[in-house]
Amino acid sequence: MTGTRWLSTDEERAWRAVRRLLTVVPSRLARDLNQLGLSTADYEVLSTLSEKPDRRWGLKDFAEKMQWSRSRLSHHAARMEARGLIEREPDPSDARGSIYHLTDQGFEILAEAAPGHLDSVRGRFIDHLSADELAVLERISTRIADLPD
Repeated sequence: MTGTRWLSTDEERAWRAVRRLLTVVPSRLARDLNQLGLSTADYEVLSTLSEKPDRRWGLKDFAEKMQWSRSRLSHHAARMEARGLIEREPDPSDARGSIYHLTDQGFEILAEAAPGHLDSVRGRFIDHLSADELAVLERISTRIADLPD
């Protein structure tokens, strides 16, 4: 067995800064979204469904896109369905699955929340970086997020 590869001072400082960023920014964005009447999870579900041309997505592929378990998506979707934001119907190609559909009401709520959410994203993140920094951040984030499990 090889020894532990401890972080250098620079690596540890960078890692701690990333950890803080991953805590602080989502927390602040969530607080801002709550003021708009949605949780972060609600917004993710609504905006992800809105990306599909017919605003419909099967459970398996939808959960995979969201990086959620099917169970988590199903439970959250049930709460959103009770609020009239989405609808579920049986999936004809998967007896255990469902098709999720963004309702007109859900789309309207998303459309109302999106400008405020984008203002929050800009004010808390985007506007503090140059175009070059954004490009580097995109490359780094994509490279790391695309690593295999």
